[in-house]
Amino acid sequence: MTHIAHDVPPVPVAAGGSQASVATGGSGGADTRGGHRAGLRGGLLLAVVSAMAFGMSGSLARGLLETGWSPGAIVIVRTGIGTLALAPFAVAALRGRWRQLRAQARTVLVYGLLGVAGAQFCYFSAVADMDVAPALLIEYTSPAAVVVWLWMRHGHRPRPLTLAGAGLAALGLVLALDLLSGADMAWSGVAWAFAAMIGATGYFLVAADTDTGLPPIALAGVGLGVGTLLLGVLAAVGLLPMHVSARSAEYAVGTVPWWLPVLVLGLVTAALAYAAGTAASRMLGSRVASFVGLLEVVASVVFAWLLIDQVPGAFQTVGGLLIIGGIVLAKLDER
Repeated sequence: MTHIAHDVPPVPVAAGGSQASVATGGSGGADTRGGHRAGLRGGLLLAVVSAMAFGMSGSLARGLLETGWSPGAIVIVRTGIGTLALAPFAVAALRGRWRQLRAQARTVLVYGLLGVAGAQFCYFSAVADMDVAPALLIEYTSPAAVVVWLWMRHGHRPRPLTLAGAGLAALGLVLALDLLSGADMAWSGVAWAFAAMIGATGYFLVAADTDTGLPPIALAGVGLGVGTLLLGVLAAVGLLPMHVSARSAEYAVGTVPWWLPVLVLGLVTAALAYAAGTAASRMLGSRVASFVGLLEVVASVVFAWLLIDQVPGAFQTVGGLLIIGGIVLAKLDER
């Protein structure tokens, strides 16, 4: 794993100020604190946008799956379109600093391997052997894994509010995913789901690393490209079955041509989701960003209701509220 910076969002320096004025409480201190709060608010907004965008993917993919698309084909087309969409922005953000990109090749490889290819491939492998709900629950233990990593690697002992937020969010996940009704648990699926959790944890940790010097959108764009290439290798050797269909997809809002959900999957649930999520992790730190990422579960339930007529029950509604409560506690602890 690449070096992970301490999980504390960087404090921006006010325009025209200096680090010294921040340290000594000079005249620029109030402006700097205001800028820091604004940065945290911006990071929180980006994290919510990322979670909502990721949460849309399952319902959109469901419509394509029912027409004959394979999960592997959906994920590789999704990441491929996302790569193409972010490519010009990544190039512009790098401003010709290709040497810096080569110097951070290990970071980009870990991002693409764990955060893109690993998380996607392992999750789809998990749901092939077990129910979707428990697979999601296992993958979304990643915030706890982030807390443990920061504790073991950097000595960031979790404080009471963080532990309370983790517990509240975990209970919310159990309710939101409707696990109380029972689910099929296969050990092979559980192993794949834990592997997906490791991929999601790596995504949050690497995305929050401020020591690389790579702009967030460049890391997201190049990382998506690396992940797409790795998924292509899995497809080439037969580990990722590839089946596509030109049939129209059926959703609650009506019938749409196959290319429309494909474009939304690539542009929104890949390009926008990864770019916004990486930028949010830089602003918030991996711990808070991973907690806010739990909103993807809530978003998944909402989009399932809107797009494929899966109406959330009372337990799922209460679970969503508990997840939000856990995020609030984790954010208060960050303060």
